[in-house]
Amino acid sequence: MRTIITTVFLSLFLFSCAGVQVTSDYDSKADFTRYKTFAFLKEGVDKAEVSDLDKKRILRSIEEEMVKKGYTLSEQPDVFVNFFTRERERQDIYQSVGIGWGWGPIWGSTVQVAPTTTEGILFIDIINAQGKDLIWQGKGAGLLSESRNKDEQIRLFVSEILKQYPPDLKAEQAKK
Repeated sequence: MRTIITTVFLSLFLFSCAGVQVTSDYDSKADFTRYKTFAFLKEGVDKAEVSDLDKKRILRSIEEEMVKKGYTLSEQPDVFVNFFTRERERQDIYQSVGIGWGWGPIWGSTVQVAPTTTEGILFIDIINAQGKDLIWQGKGAGLLSESRNKDEQIRLFVSEILKQYPPDLKAEQAKK
């Protein structure tokens, strides 16, 4: 019985972590309403430590999301978009405590080690083209799955990160 409960808990935990955890930060002095065009920062994209195929997938996904937001790809952009990636191996360990009854109360605990997983992190930077200063950065972290379509995984990461761009300044001011 304890094994079933532990398995269910472990499955629910892994399922709940399967999404992308997103954070973002921005320059509160930047006027995001005046930015209408974008281009990719070639020298930054060239340095990204990811395969050429994944680089193309990321660039396509970012372009799709920016166009959905009303931006136009331009040779003389208002903002540059850059990205970089990180990857790390992750090992989760879970401990559970159980109570049973036999000849008296029985306490026990079990330790379960989940299989090693790979966590991917994608950073997307928005840079003011005039001053070349960073005005927004989004970060998405999540588990990478070998069984899941790479195009789908990358599209999910990019769309979740760019949901926070541009920042909702009215909501931020209302919080203060």
